[in-house]
Amino acid sequence: MKNNLLQIIRHYEINNQQRKFVEECYELIEAIIKAEQFEPKSFIQLNANVKDYINHIAEEIADVMVMLKQFQYYYDIEDSEIEKIMKEKIQRQLIRISEENK
Repeated sequence: MKNNLLQIIRHYEINNQQRKFVEECYELIEAIIKAEQFEPKSFIQLNANVKDYINHIAEEIADVMVMLKQFQYYYDIEDSEIEKIMKEKIQRQLIRISEENK
C-alpha cells in the first residue's frame, strides 16, 4: 500500500493532493452533518437510513485516511511517531475534560 500511495502523490504532485485533501475533508464533514440532521419518521426508516449514513461516513473517512497516508509516506513519518503524538493529545484532552468537570 505504501508504494501505491507514494506513486499516487508523486504522480499528482503535492500541491494537487493538498487541494484534493481539502475536498475529501469537506465531503467527510458534509456526510457527518447530514447524518446528525437526520430525523427519522419511523423505526424502519431509521434503520435503513442510519445504515446508509454510516456507510457514507465510513467511505468518506476512508477517503480522508487515504489522503493522510499519502502525506505521511511522502514526508516519511512513521506510524509510531503519529501514534505517540496522538496519545499525548488524547491524554491532554482528557485532562482538560477532567478539569472542566471539577
